[in-house]
Formats: sequence, C-alpha cells, structure tokens
Amino acid sequence: MSSETGTLIFVYGTLKRGFCRAHHLTGQNFLAKAVTRPNYLMYDCGEYPGLVVDIEDGVSIQGELWSVDKKGVALLDQIEGVAENWFSRELVELINPTVNQPVHAYYFQGDVTHLSRSGSNWVKVT
Repeated sequence: MSSETGTLIFVYGTLKRGFCRAHHLTGQNFLAKAVTRPNYLMYDCGEYPGLVVDIEDGVSIQGELWSVDKKGVALLDQIEGVAENWFSRELVELINPTVNQPVHAYYFQGDVTHLSRSGSNWVKVT
C-alpha cells in the first residue's frame, strides 16, 4: 500500500471518518484502519481524546492511517495546536503496519491527572 509521498498520520479521535473533524482530511488519502502497539493511553478531554505514551500500562489504540500532503499536515498542525504546545506531532508505533515508513500521531501535551481514560477506541461523536 503506497503512501504516495505524503506524511503518514495515525488519527484516533475526531479526525476519523464520520467524526466532527473528518472534513479536514478531505482530499487526503485514507490507507487503512490501524492499531497501535500497546504503549499508549487515550484520555477523554471533553469533545476530543488525547493520546499519551504509557509503556507500562498502555493499551493498543484503534484508529486510521492516512497519507497527508504538506498543506494538509500544516492544517492539521494548526487544528491540533502544535505551535501552542497543545498537541505535538511525533512518531507512533503500529501493529502490523500496512506501510514500511514512519507514522506520526498527535500527542496530548496537557495534564491528564484528572481526566478519565477513554479505552482503546474513541466513539464519542461530537
């Protein structure tokens, strides 16, 4: 499966198909459903989830793999508040990836101390 030279992005929440921010991926290339290695936790931040690394207690997170062009990545970085340090775009490890290239995800940079875990599959439609 080809990424068509785009940046590979794993989405796990409101950017997934059928969710409220999916329209931001219009014109990008959906590659496949994807699952992370069990090294992550997802927290309920209200209207959206936040992914964090947790090697000891982590679970596999379900999501989607997309190939996103430069313009699309810039838009996603803006939406996710990368410049404001709300989320950071970093590498993520997938189980049985359909491509042999680095994959990125957006990691929540806020305090998760008082947030509830959201399991392995974000289903809240907002």
